[in-house]
This record gives sequence, C-alpha cells and structure tokens, in this order.
Amino acid sequence: MRSGRQEPLRVVIDAQIVPSRNGGTASALSALVRALGRLRDGDEWYAIAVGNEEQVEYWRPCVGANQALVYTSEYKERAARARPGGDRPRWKRQILEYVSRALKATGETRAWPEVPISDGFYESLGCDVLHLPWQHFRLCAMPTVYNPHDLQHRHFPQFFSTAALAYRETVYPAGCHFAQTVVVGSRWAKDDVVRQYRIDPEKIQIIPEGPPTQLDAAFAETAAREVGRKYGLPEGFILYPAMAWPHKNHLRLLEALAHLRDTRGLVVPLVCTGGRHDFWSRIERRIQDLQLSSQVKFLGFVTEEELRGLQRLARCLVIPSLFEASSLPIFDAWLEGLPVACSRVAALPDQVKDAAVLFDPLRVESIAEGIAAVVTDGAMQDELRARGYRRVKDFDWERTARCYRAVYRRVAGMALTEEDRWLLAWDWMREPEGTREETT
Repeated sequence: MRSGRQEPLRVVIDAQIVPSRNGGTASALSALVRALGRLRDGDEWYAIAVGNEEQVEYWRPCVGANQALVYTSEYKERAARARPGGDRPRWKRQILEYVSRALKATGETRAWPEVPISDGFYESLGCDVLHLPWQHFRLCAMPTVYNPHDLQHRHFPQFFSTAALAYRETVYPAGCHFAQTVVVGSRWAKDDVVRQYRIDPEKIQIIPEGPPTQLDAAFAETAAREVGRKYGLPEGFILYPAMAWPHKNHLRLLEALAHLRDTRGLVVPLVCTGGRHDFWSRIERRIQDLQLSSQVKFLGFVTEEELRGLQRLARCLVIPSLFEASSLPIFDAWLEGLPVACSRVAALPDQVKDAAVLFDPLRVESIAEGIAAVVTDGAMQDELRARGYRRVKDFDWERTARCYRAVYRRVAGMALTEEDRWLLAWDWMREPEGTREETT
C-alpha cells in the first residue's frame, strides 16, 4: 500500500472517441469525465487524452478544474522528430496512406491482428493509472483499468466481418486478462466476461452507469418544440435512438409496425436517430418494401440537446435490440418522463425491473404487442412514467464517479476509505438503495 504518499493520484483517461462514431460509449464517458471533475473531496488529477481536433472540440467543455486535455498528436510529433529518419519523405507517407486506405476498404489485414502496445505516450504523462474506457485495449507499462463493455461478437458473430472478429478475439481477451481491473456496467455483463474468457470474478468490478443528461441543465419545453419543428415530426411518434448496426434490430421493428398497421389498423409513427453505417442500405430497402416511407423518419446523427427534445416529444421509447449490456437511452427516457418498451434480453430486465414493458425481440408479434400496449393505453403510460421516475433515482453519476475513483485508488495501491470499500461492494443495479444488504 502507498497510503503514506503525499502527491495526488494522477489518472490518464483515453478519450479518443466522439458520439457521432462511438455512440453510447462516448456519451457515458462524457458523463463520467464531467462527474469526476465535480468531485471536491479528493486531490486526484486527470489527464484526458485526445487525438484530433474533433475530439478536442467535443471534450473541451467536459473538462473540470482537476482535469486537463493532453494530445497524443503532440507526443507523436515529438517522437518522430527525435527518431533518426523520423520525418518520412512525402512520397513514402503517400504510399503508406494509400496502402492503409486500400486495406481498410477491403476489410483485409496483412496478418492476424496483434495486441497493440503503447508507444510511450501514456507513460510519458507521469500518471499512476491508465483508464481505457472503450474496447480498444493496449498493453502499457502502467497499471490499467479496462472497459470491454460487452462481448456481443461472441453471441452474434454473424454481424461481424472476419477481420473484426479476429481483432476482437485478440484484443478483448488480452484486455480482460492483462488489466488490473475490468469494469462492466451490470452483473449480467460480469458473468458473461467470466464465462466467455475465464476471468477471475474478483478482478471484475461492476459499476452501473446512469442518465448522461443527468448532469445537464434543465431542458426547456420551448426548445423541444423547436426540435419538432426543425425535423417536421409527426404527433404521437415512438422513438428509437440507435446506430444502424444489425444487432439493433431495426428490421424486425419495421416489420412490427407493418404488422400493427395491417392487422389492427394501428399506424404508429417511428422516429430513429443515430449513425447510418453500412447496414443502413438494408434498413432503407425494408422501409420501402413494407411501404413505411410515410410512417418512418430516420434523422441520422442528432446532437445531445436535440435528442433530449425528441425524448420530450415522443410517446414512447422502444429498444428492440438483440443485445445490450445496459441501455443509456432508457436512463435518459426515464429522466424525461418517457414510457419505455424494450427487449427481454441480456442485462435489460435487470436494468428496467418493473419500469418498462418487455418483449421478445426475435418475434415480430411480440414487439408489436409491446408497442401497442404502451401507445394505446394512457393509464399504462402514466404508470410507466411513475415507475421510470422511481427507477432512475437508483442511479447517480456522482456515485458512479466515486466508485471509479475507488477503483483508481485500489489499482494504484492506495489505501481505501470506508466509502470506497462500501461502493466497491455494492451493485446498485440489482440491489438498489433500500434493498441492498449493508456491508462492513
């Protein structure tokens, strides 16, 4: 233990992601960074690592008084200048860039992927702990905290290219084995990591997340109406915010809407947000085949403020995903008073408890029944709002940040406070306040 140390704990957090490309992972990390920056009862200092101007622009407003942005690009430039011949001639750079683009376009790699190794950037910062909060692990000379988030590729390998599977099956298990602590958001995700990769359960820490918008200012109704006017939104729409990835199950959701229209005469408008990616073309064709063009709007990527406006305007949030280790949109929906209908898979039943209508995402009729049960029953909508308000109070980003801080302290070999030990022993997703057992 280093309980006698006088200098503050220094942590580097790799934040080389943005919501437009990394979805909920970036939103969750943004909330964590802001929450860590608001803790005032410790002397910790955080380096937030960014790699380009887009990331700098996104992360600068998130940084608190005990945090600073650090730039990987500056380190790489210094390292290149320091190496003999480090400055490659322009023609060599152009060839390398061409080869890199060609390989990326074909999805091919020249060899089986290797576990990335730190180039010295993290070590150069003089920090005590490295936090890799997204799936791209790299070996480092520093004690490391790693978030694999989920092992979806183990459950649905058909949704991934051979190259992507090779990368994940090289990097993910290495991260889980070599990190000092692996952090996941739910008991279901922890059990899955233990089962899939035979990881010691003692090194896996459950830290539930919360609504990313919990740390934001109150959202005005006038701003919500402005969002509605901007996008020309229909009355009574249901909302699905998700990247257009296969496991998000847009196709069955569309089929459920067509089923309701054709069998019950119930026309439910749908608004979707999120990056479109490669799977978008199949979704677009299905909309046309089912003649849903007038009923479905895909807005693409929207800002976090616009998403809050959509949550205020919607009649129901629907999450038909085939796989979720936890769902941030559900947290935010509860906070905005939006009823929820979601899949009965993975960690979602633990997350929602009785605060959502659950359905089978593999059965179109089940999805349709879940949606219809919410949108046609005003009393049920009111009950789900009340349950959502109660359930969301079980989650708090300050508590999440304090638990991460306890992990950083433990990984750095520091003595833990009584509060640290208490938080590390508590899974508040499964045992919300009032039902958990006291720890000693």
